Amino acid sequence: MTAKKLNSGELLIAEFNYLGQTAFQANEDRARAASFYLVTFGSFIAALVTTQFVLPPEQVTLLDWGFAGLFALLAFLGISTIVKLARLRQAWFTSVRAMNQVKTYYAAHCDGLSNAFAFTNASLPRSFQWKSLGGLMMLEVAFVGALTASLACFFGLMALAADWFWPVALTAPIFLVLEIRLYLFLLK
Repeated sequence: MTAKKLNSGELLIAEFNYLGQTAFQANEDRARAASFYLVTFGSFIAALVTTQFVLPPEQVTLLDWGFAGLFALLAFLGISTIVKLARLRQAWFTSVRAMNQVKTYYAAHCDGLSNAFAFTNASLPRSFQWKSLGGLMMLEVAFVGALTASLACFFGLMALAADWFWPVALTAPIFLVLEIRLYLFLLK
């Protein structure tokens, strides 16, 4: 195919439309994943707060185990959401790198076209930035996940009638660090 047969105008329009769609979809999917998790957490908290329990003492232990299980499930869903957020970020990078490869090819075959592209693989942002939308969503999910892990520990220890302060106090920061490290590991 010669350079004359390549229509750079059509490429630019297709490129613009595709990148706009890719950016929108990646952000939409990341926001949807984080929002779903946060709404699920809020629903469990609302159910917990609005439910009045008048139970005999022997059934309180079963209730504590039930809440421990529910919050453990929410902690697992937090990890799952962290993985989804990382995978969506990777998908965005894969799409942008592929489109930049096409732009590089066209720039090499069409005079003056290389100056039209502001973004290249060399100018891509880092995979993780603390202040980015994706980074902030990950931190929201990680904080809620750490809280739910701590609540699971609290209710589990209440069911066992065990000393709860230090295990519960340590669960949240440990879980938070592990979630953040998982996200960073997945983005490598």
